[in-house]
Amino acid sequence: MGAQSVAGGRYRLERPLGQGGMASVYLAQDTELDRPVALKLLAENLSGDPSFRERFVREARVAARLSHPNIVSVYDAGEDEGRPYIVMEHVEGESLAEVLAARGRLPADEARKLGLQAAQGLAHAHEAGLVHRDVKPQNLILRGDGTLKVADFGIARAAEATALTQTGTILGTAAYLAPEQALGEQVTAAADVYSLGAVLYELLTGRPPFEFETLADLAAKQGRMEITPVRELAPEVPRDLEDVVMRCLARNPAYRPATGRELAQELAPAAPPLAPTRPLPRAASRRLDRRLLWLAAAGLLALAAVLLAIAVTGRKSGGSNPPRTSAVTITGGVAPAIPHGATPQEEARNIAAWLRSHAAGGGSP
Repeated sequence: MGAQSVAGGRYRLERPLGQGGMASVYLAQDTELDRPVALKLLAENLSGDPSFRERFVREARVAARLSHPNIVSVYDAGEDEGRPYIVMEHVEGESLAEVLAARGRLPADEARKLGLQAAQGLAHAHEAGLVHRDVKPQNLILRGDGTLKVADFGIARAAEATALTQTGTILGTAAYLAPEQALGEQVTAAADVYSLGAVLYELLTGRPPFEFETLADLAAKQGRMEITPVRELAPEVPRDLEDVVMRCLARNPAYRPATGRELAQELAPAAPPLAPTRPLPRAASRRLDRRLLWLAAAGLLALAAVLLAIAVTGRKSGGSNPPRTSAVTITGGVAPAIPHGATPQEEARNIAAWLRSHAAGGGSP
């Protein structure tokens, strides 16, 4: 197609953005909504293959179900001159492959934040039943405002979907493929976790965990090669972050975080500790202690008053009790005895007066 060709009568192609084995991506202008978009066009040599066309069209349907800040949105799909195409959000930014080429490696905090955003996008896809199957630096786009977006679910498939490729066909880039994917075995969300772990390893160390020339080389060597620990290449990386990355790269999927959601939880920074409680000034603390002391004393005396009232009632009804002469003992000293009254009403008044004088701040602590 020429630079001014229109796909589906609506999208005007401006310039190429990228080329892959399965499709080419162009910057295009949506002439109806007057906005820039990215248009992915199935490779011409594959357009006549029904299985590839089915998979390509199916990509549009499953990817259009995803809506998340960390995933490139799919807007539309169609066919032009027998070649299927997909219309996606155009993200102004650069891929992490370009970031790595320019900077070599990133500080640990920055790499963690980028990995967290990618994991959150994958978590959304995994919860929708989709596995990306091709997570690599080229498919992670960093916007100028720091937002990371996972792009190109072009070879994603529903986890429970029928196989549209022949058994043993491997898709993706060798350096980032999970071992089970390289061997053509069942692929789950844990394969995306492995791939993102490989990306994080490269962001932290400046190199991928493995480097292979071909998929055959990968299958032959991956099971026998050991991964150099992150901190041997980048000692400044925190141990907890190294631990997460190395577990992502476990050969056995059972030893990895199972999904993007689990990986995001492990990459998320820990909650800040609670602020320490400020102690009261010493003088205020002493005042509080004295108040508590007098409140406790008042409670004890109120209980004594109730018992006394019961005794007075019993005396009035004919019982006999010896006169009380002992004082009430409280913490901090001995208070004068409560004067007896001739009647229950007078006894109650005496108790109330005693409490006002000795339990409500009338005395000195």
